[in-house]
Amino acid sequence: MKQYTGRTLDEVLNAISTEQGCRVEDITYNVLEEEKGGIFGLHKSVTIEAFTSKDVKEFIFDYLGAYFTELNQGVAIEIVVEKDKDRENELLYRVILDAENNAIIIGKNGQTLRAISTVLKAAVNATFKKRIAVIVDVNHYKEDRYKKVKAIARREAINVSKTHVDCELDPMPNDERKVIHQYLQDFKNVSTVSIGEGAKRHLVIKYTPEENKERKEEEKEEI
Repeated sequence: MKQYTGRTLDEVLNAISTEQGCRVEDITYNVLEEEKGGIFGLHKSVTIEAFTSKDVKEFIFDYLGAYFTELNQGVAIEIVVEKDKDRENELLYRVILDAENNAIIIGKNGQTLRAISTVLKAAVNATFKKRIAVIVDVNHYKEDRYKKVKAIARREAINVSKTHVDCELDPMPNDERKVIHQYLQDFKNVSTVSIGEGAKRHLVIKYTPEENKERKEEEKEEI
């Protein structure tokens, strides 16, 4: 993360805004040091560390570029920045890869793609000292995968609703579990919960009568 120094915080933020071509409110920053001097403390300076979405995009592009160069893989990288639907006032960075051989980047059952995503997220969060939402996809593989897990979830949810017998799905990554959680949240007589740790973490579709679901929602609101 870059550091900036100026006489006042407003001066520093306005300088970053001009340099990056963004609004002041789009700058994420943390004050590192504020010094006062002179008889009345008029001569002072402030130092902050700050970043913008442009900085995050550049980091992702450079990081993945070096990563795939080391693997001797030709990969086109596109980064789309959009609002994060799950976190107010936060951004989501959607990274779309298109390789010479997409199957290699995806790996068996998407394992290589998940590993790339995990490493990239860790690097981004560590660099900018903040939890930043990043989704990595290869030629819309994730979109197709989400459609498939939704279809599986719907089929099993209907069965759970009819039989009143809970269903445990196979282990899957966090983003796919999240898709199912959201997809089934309004499905009658069922609820979802994730259990297990690490690579074994998976989702359970549980039979939950509507009155119980409503009670749980009320409890959440009270909390």
